[in-house]
Amino acid sequence: MPQPVLLLGAGRAAHGGYPLARIAAVRPVVLVGASAPGWARPFLSGLLAADPAREAETAETVARYAARHPVAGVLTWSRAHLAVAARVAGRLGLPGLPYETAAACADPPALRALLVRHRVLPAGPEDTEGPLVSAETVVLDDEVRITALTRTTPLRHSVHAHDGLLHNRFLRQTVERTVRALGLTHTVAHVGVRLTRRGPRVTGLAPHLPGDLIPWLVERATGVDLVGAALALACGTVPDVTPTRQRAAAIRFAEPAGSGRRGYWAVEGDDAHQCERALEGVAGAAA
Repeated sequence: MPQPVLLLGAGRAAHGGYPLARIAAVRPVVLVGASAPGWARPFLSGLLAADPAREAETAETVARYAARHPVAGVLTWSRAHLAVAARVAGRLGLPGLPYETAAACADPPALRALLVRHRVLPAGPEDTEGPLVSAETVVLDDEVRITALTRTTPLRHSVHAHDGLLHNRFLRQTVERTVRALGLTHTVAHVGVRLTRRGPRVTGLAPHLPGDLIPWLVERATGVDLVGAALALACGTVPDVTPTRQRAAAIRFAEPAGSGRRGYWAVEGDDAHQCERALEGVAGAAA
């Protein structure tokens, strides 16, 4: 049987259900947390009872567990657990973020200050106009691969394998400078950017798998498996992120983020316009 991976926090079903199911099909998953939510239990091989908010205690608990049970890697898709995941990975000698980077990414003001220090321009109060995109990025050593761009509105995400912005050198330079400013090397990263009249401005960075089913959109549109890439990197192997599809995929939510339980419709098609028409159709039928 393959060695298990440790997952720091399962998150919400809408966020973690898709990646957890995909990972559990490849390796056993041991959740590190106070308890396992009901939706996650079918995908877990075990629970390591610990409070991730208590970093030192959690790292010690994991170290005792790993002394008896070899562990292949450490994962999280929770901003709140980035620092403890980095601490645990470092304690076990496994791939992971540098602790200082993880701590900065978990603290928006610290992240902004770090970007400014490296002359990467974060979005300010005046940068409220212009489309929002996120670069779904895989970092392999010094190579920064933008596998897809997610176009975002409050109720929608869409990914198109032939998005023209993939060839925008200013956007690519902004993403690469952001990754290098944080010292990211072997990770999947979700880099948010607003395309303003003054140029691209960074709105945020998550050095882990994105939520809102974005990995599903990327896979349906491009064939790139971000979940598999994150798992491979956490276990010290190099993923294949070669695109194998040239399509589009989109998701529309029934309610904005933070409004409670979010229903959604997800579609795929040959291009972005086909997805748009499909979403309008299913949303209209449900109204």
